[in-house]
Amino acid sequence: MSDQNISEVRAALMSQKKQFVRAILFSVVIGALMLAPAFYMLEVYDRVVNSRSLMTLAMLTLLLALAYFVLEFLQWARMGVLRRAAEGFDRMLGNRVYEAVFCANLSGARPLAFRGLRDFSGVRDFIGSAQATALLDVPMALLLIIVIFWINATLGWFSLASACLQSLITFLNKRASGSALAKSSSAGAQAQNFVQASLRNGEVVQAMGMAEGLRQRWLAIQTDMLRHQAGASDSAGVYIALSKYVQILSGSLILGLGSWLILEGSFPGNVGLVLMASIIAGRALAPLVQVISSWRNVANTRESLERLEVLLARIPPRPVGLPLPPPQGALLVEQVSAAAPGMTEMILKNVSFVAPPGKILAIVGPSASGKTSLTHLLVGVWPCANGKVRLDGVDIFTWNKRELGSHIGFLPQNIALFEGTIAENIARFGNREQEQIEAAAKQVGLHDYILSLPDGYDTDIGTDGAILSGGVRQRVGLARAIYGHPKVVVLDEPNANLDDAGENALLATLEALRAAGTTVVVVTHRTSLLAAADLMLVLMDGEVKLFGPRNDVLAALQGQHAPNAPTAPTQQPPARPAAPVAVRA
Repeated sequence: MSDQNISEVRAALMSQKKQFVRAILFSVVIGALMLAPAFYMLEVYDRVVNSRSLMTLAMLTLLLALAYFVLEFLQWARMGVLRRAAEGFDRMLGNRVYEAVFCANLSGARPLAFRGLRDFSGVRDFIGSAQATALLDVPMALLLIIVIFWINATLGWFSLASACLQSLITFLNKRASGSALAKSSSAGAQAQNFVQASLRNGEVVQAMGMAEGLRQRWLAIQTDMLRHQAGASDSAGVYIALSKYVQILSGSLILGLGSWLILEGSFPGNVGLVLMASIIAGRALAPLVQVISSWRNVANTRESLERLEVLLARIPPRPVGLPLPPPQGALLVEQVSAAAPGMTEMILKNVSFVAPPGKILAIVGPSASGKTSLTHLLVGVWPCANGKVRLDGVDIFTWNKRELGSHIGFLPQNIALFEGTIAENIARFGNREQEQIEAAAKQVGLHDYILSLPDGYDTDIGTDGAILSGGVRQRVGLARAIYGHPKVVVLDEPNANLDDAGENALLATLEALRAAGTTVVVVTHRTSLLAAADLMLVLMDGEVKLFGPRNDVLAALQGQHAPNAPTAPTQQPPARPAAPVAVRA
């Protein structure tokens, strides 16, 4: 892992340096004000008891009340400063982590992706937590110990030894529970992901009686998590109890030690100073005890930081190039070989073809021939191991997706609708242009159905479009793909859930896209869509077996004659002259 990648997290933390310095200064004053009750007690013994002055008592009490007020105000202000630091950390790194999570998911690093945002939230929340203030108070414990040295060197060395013992307990606690906490956290994340997957496929689970088997699987993961958690809790519990024992015992022993020094004539001060040293010793050890008590949160935050650094190292930021003109839709696939992200086995091998603007290309082939993988390459979400997929001469994978996205329409097999309204899904959760939303819905034959719903276009479709039928979900996905008049539309089995009316609407949509000059790629197993195609590509075992005009390919498949067009592209679309290549965000 390079320092440059690690520095992304550190730079985000260092960007809040002013806030952290301000919090440290507040902690110094807070630590000093912690001495107020001890000084109050000392002055009462020295001045009030001897002078029997009620005015002195009243003034000392007023000063103590003022010190307490300032103490509480500064603690409140310190929490506000840390909260602003957490918000600044979020602004500095939030977008970067969000994009890295999505890129990690697409590149095969799904474990990092699933935990990325959770780790980021954990670090952000810790910055403004009580555990962070306890850590800031730890250095001030040294100041209190120095005060005890000022009272008496012997008492100071005893307090320092107690502080060192607390530090040793902290180290032992970390070593004993750190590994178990990490395993417990990992098993907990696995159990949560397993439950979420089970809930997403609840109908299948219920229909085929899989609930008990899945419950047993979840229970095994959960048991493993609880076992590690119990081990960590047992270890931490022992050290927490030991830490509190040391704190309480130290406060009493320093009182006994001071009394012994007085009796031996080795302590020049009075009993009030001994009591003061006892109180200060308890205050000095309190932050260490709090850190030890909350060590699990401290350890989890440290692990989250490490995982964030790994995530950002695995998914480095891509430099953003100059904007490119809107594409015209010329697709060129050049000797492309590709594997699924995170895998090494090639799914596609030396695939080449050309899809000019305004043409419809139908891709057919048996199951597991690489058709769906090819669609991921054509929209630029998968990288090529070899070769390039070019749109108007530019590598589509490196094209800035924020810039390119509005010119691309994509309907995957799983449709992938999101929780929100129908209008929001069609509009891709961007700026809502009602006229374009309705135009897309009318084009796929969905407008009248949407108007029949109680809330029309503002109907909330639930998670994954749960309230919609399969055919309606597919049409909403199709409307989203054509929203905004994209130049390239890629459809993977767009008629899998459509009835006759839906398929007729789909054919009409394809004709409208062709008339508008849009390049359309359709993956299909149904021959009905082939009638709309201009070009046809046959994939088998990840290789192009036939490519060319539809009628020629169909004739070749029927054994009548070979297609006129070869299986490799015969023409090159014009490349953009001297345009700087933008890169994906």
